[in-house]
Amino acid sequence: MTARTLDGELVASLIKEQLAARIAVLAERGIRPGLGTILVGDDPPSANYVAMKHRDSQALGMASFEVHLGAGATHDEVLTAVRQFNANPEVDAFIVQYPFPPHLDYEAILLEVDPAKDADGLHPVNLGKLVQGIDAPLACTPAGIQRLLEHYEIPIAGRHVVIVGRGLTIGRPLANLLSLKRPNANAAVTVVHTGIADVAAYTRQADILVAAAGSPGLITAEMVKPGAVVVAAGVSFEGRKLLSDVADEVAEVAGWLSPRIGGVGPMTRAMLMSNTVDAAERRAGR
Repeated sequence: MTARTLDGELVASLIKEQLAARIAVLAERGIRPGLGTILVGDDPPSANYVAMKHRDSQALGMASFEVHLGAGATHDEVLTAVRQFNANPEVDAFIVQYPFPPHLDYEAILLEVDPAKDADGLHPVNLGKLVQGIDAPLACTPAGIQRLLEHYEIPIAGRHVVIVGRGLTIGRPLANLLSLKRPNANAAVTVVHTGIADVAAYTRQADILVAAAGSPGLITAEMVKPGAVVVAAGVSFEGRKLLSDVADEVAEVAGWLSPRIGGVGPMTRAMLMSNTVDAAERRAGR
């Protein structure tokens, strides 16, 4: 068996086409969606990711606003940047890029973001609305994974989804999203992590397995049920090399597999653009 590819590049390009049409409608009303980013320090993966976000937004005709602070930036300096974006009507949504230098409190700064401008969907208000099933900006990677599965007509309702990783950006919001009683959700969801003694005992039960632990090569072929859908969402870096949580050998067992490059990453960025356009449309309605 050779797994079929969950092509995130392809699906993201289709989402961007839809967004471009919505942006054109907004332009007729004199509104240009604006995405802001706040980057603190010089972490190379973060800097590269922020640059890709700005390339995506500019390609769609959106406005880009960027603040780059040095690694020694103070808490007050970061808060000033957040409050300026909150107050700027041309910035519809923005992100505070993680990770932060260790002397800064990311959670405290995130709390200062206007929830309506939360492009990442990670503000506690928006995560709380997700738990309640209330519409709000969704965490980008979980929303991207759901859209990727939907595009390839992979059933989610009634399936057993196992998520390896309990992080704020993927594991926890994805578990809530896929368990909601909604279309393309309504699954039985199990969340495990690397602190579990026998992770494989859970992963072998999964119809849909999402690896989101940030542990290179964690998921091996023997941990996957033959024919399962495997989403490689967790990544880490060795220098500039991107490493996946899913070992290459899994492609010989899985029915579907997202690639290390061109899988979940493009979907995450596409959903960031989508959250920003959603925010601009809310502005247009005011």
